[in-house]
Amino acid sequence: MLISGVIMLTSLHYARNVSATEANSAFTATTIAKGRFGEIDVSSPNLKLKAHESNAWSSWQKTQGLSDLYVQSNVWKPGGSTGWHTHPGQSLIIVTAGTLTGYEGDDPNCKPSVHRQGTGFVDFGGNHVHILRNEDTVEARTIAIQLVPADAMHRVDAEDPGTCRF
Repeated sequence: MLISGVIMLTSLHYARNVSATEANSAFTATTIAKGRFGEIDVSSPNLKLKAHESNAWSSWQKTQGLSDLYVQSNVWKPGGSTGWHTHPGQSLIIVTAGTLTGYEGDDPNCKPSVHRQGTGFVDFGGNHVHILRNEDTVEARTIAIQLVPADAMHRVDAEDPGTCRF
């Protein structure tokens, strides 16, 4: 009984790993820089900008424990895909060329989110499973800043959630 339980658990473990998706060969990610930070506790509440005195701007970032900050350059050839994945921390992404289409793993309608050159978007990390695809005919590029726990993988492949049919 114990042996069959171990075999069953082992089979489930491998079945999960087999269905994890990976980036296809038309997507490449390159780490430009990586830095280690101690605990971060930075805030700028209600900062007034001289050019826009009537508009207050606020920012907060707080971590517990050491963090790694990555600067990533990502390139998608036409048809390129990150595969379904997540990150243990937040990412700020700027599209520097082309157009990307993002899909959320928990969206049963598989609604696309289009990100064009010159725009930015946030990946809040954690269990946020998503995929980014280049569905255009020209190359797409991004620069991503990722803040993750020290020594953690900054990208984790995830299973296809089955919400999108592509």
